[in-house]
Amino acid sequence: MDEKRLVITIGRQYGSGGAEIGAKLAKDLGIHVYDKNILRMNSDKSGIKESYFYLADERAGSKLLYKVIASLTPEKKAPSFGSDLISADNLFRFQSEVIRKLAEAEDCVIIGRCADYVLDGMEGLVKIYLYADMDARIRRITEKGYYDPKDVKKNIKKVDRERREYHRYYTGKNWEDVENYDLMLNTSRLGVEGTIEMIKKFLSLRA
Repeated sequence: MDEKRLVITIGRQYGSGGAEIGAKLAKDLGIHVYDKNILRMNSDKSGIKESYFYLADERAGSKLLYKVIASLTPEKKAPSFGSDLISADNLFRFQSEVIRKLAEAEDCVIIGRCADYVLDGMEGLVKIYLYADMDARIRRITEKGYYDPKDVKKNIKKVDRERREYHRYYTGKNWEDVENYDLMLNTSRLGVEGTIEMIKKFLSLRA
């Protein structure tokens, strides 16, 4: 019989180091990490150009109306090959299908993509949220050189807002609500390695 399944989902504020922490944690645990590569897998599966998935990536399908009733959330339906093939909602359905199949097939770390909600109730699921002080986030994003230094804070807030709206739209839940997660950590206080060690300690102690 297989050992107990372990699937770790990571929600993260922009600039908190979630992608780096997720990748290093997965390497330490000897399992795969899925992030942007889920988009390519979706593209290969559905035949839709990968660019469409990037356009819809972690942005709400509609900013005007949030879908707050769980039974109506898009991922509950099967992906469509009809006229709404490249709609944001349909891309989310493809993405959710891939996430579920990955989690069924192997232990892994999945970053973002509402994976905590898509996989909710799965045995062996550990839901983590990473956040950081704004000053630390500004330093991290500035070092990456993505934006003009004077625009970094503005873009951090913009990306966070998009992730918050995306999560709210597809799950009907507050992205930062403590009830969504098993563990929430401030990466600016712990550092990358300290955060990874805390997660591993949590994994060793969980029931």
